[in-house]
Amino acid sequence: MNTSNQLKRQLGLRTATALVVGEVIAVGIFLTPAGMTKSLGSPGLLLVVWLLMGAMALCGALCFGELAARYPEAGGGYVYLREAYGPGVAFMYGWMALLVMDPGLTAALAVGIASYASFGLALSTAGAKALAIATIVILAAMNIAGVKLGGWMVRWLTILKLSFLGFVLVWGFGSGRGSWSNFLPLMAQRPNSAPLIFALAGGLVGGFFSFGGWWDLSKLAGEVREPGYTLPRALAYGVGITTLVYLLTSAAFIYLVPLDQVGSGETFAAQVGETLFGRFGGQVFSAIVIVAILGSLAAVIMSAPRVYFAMARDGLFIPAAAAVHPRFGTPARAIVLQTALASLLVLLGNFDQIISYFFFVAVVFLALTVAGLFVLRRKHPINAAYLTPGYPLTPIVFLVLVVLLLFLLGIRDPERSLWGVGIVSLGAPVYYLLFRRKSFSETAERTSES
Repeated sequence: MNTSNQLKRQLGLRTATALVVGEVIAVGIFLTPAGMTKSLGSPGLLLVVWLLMGAMALCGALCFGELAARYPEAGGGYVYLREAYGPGVAFMYGWMALLVMDPGLTAALAVGIASYASFGLALSTAGAKALAIATIVILAAMNIAGVKLGGWMVRWLTILKLSFLGFVLVWGFGSGRGSWSNFLPLMAQRPNSAPLIFALAGGLVGGFFSFGGWWDLSKLAGEVREPGYTLPRALAYGVGITTLVYLLTSAAFIYLVPLDQVGSGETFAAQVGETLFGRFGGQVFSAIVIVAILGSLAAVIMSAPRVYFAMARDGLFIPAAAAVHPRFGTPARAIVLQTALASLLVLLGNFDQIISYFFFVAVVFLALTVAGLFVLRRKHPINAAYLTPGYPLTPIVFLVLVVLLLFLLGIRDPERSLWGVGIVSLGAPVYYLLFRRKSFSETAERTSES
């Protein structure tokens, strides 16, 4: 290992766009529409929510595009928080990502793959855990072997995922097995739906988390070619494609299954599968879901370790994590760290509940990152390679919607929200006792070099 090596810029626009689509579109596309549909009780309102959340994600993506163009280096939100608010806030974000969100999300996706694989393979509990860990290790090994190889894997998994979804759409609408009358009345809520304000609240929360992860592409900014050109476009294209997929897929599901027959997410997917493919519907949909989750898992394993790599280079984490593999040019030790933590969580189980405690604070960091664009424009009014269209309205719209979302999350589950904030706050004494002095010296060194 050699800490003086730099990450190589090898990712182009197509792979970067595939990373956004590949990570965002996962199992939620089959599960979330059921809850949103039941809550909203209106096909028109469901499509409105998807459009609103797509517009919100696009506003955020445009802002991240400028941030990435200003600081085209590994780490994404960590780097932007560091530049806007200082190393302390950045460390708190990295503390949360390293210890909870990234390994927890990795474990959850891997176990999801194993669970759907068990549907056809009849795996035991131990066998499912072994398959989950093996999936993590194989994808991590591919990412250690080169960012180009990891990007190739994500790109083709995304193409396969979109091809499967395209087939479902064409077969769903073309088979004639549904009914256009399921869309009527278009806007009026069905009987027994939630009151409109609560229905919209539930729909907005579900829609936001269905778009979650588009910002992770920025963590790979140090390995993207022509970052000022590529990153903003990849973020915008990725969010646009995702929005279109969600709209079309939800429409196909409504066409196939009447709203008054929608059950849980799993039941809804099974209903759609049975309608389309008969008694083999469950197996076919399981295969499609596995591909969808696998693409998302590959993108997470590729992007997340860049945060620990950036933290280590700033003196905010163990120095070994800043090592770049001399042959492959990847942050191998950071990838191994994420793999080990995620595999441990797979063995321990119960990580879904743990992750849920940190949704609120993760959204807070996302809001702080976009708000940092105002700070950075005042501190460093440079001519970036890309400027956010519609500024300052674009970040304002995003932040207003995020504040609304935080309010909804807070009132829905105040205890978990407070616990998440409290646990992340425990990172403050760790920073001040172990890393504060070194981070200042690293910041001074970086400033003198610039």
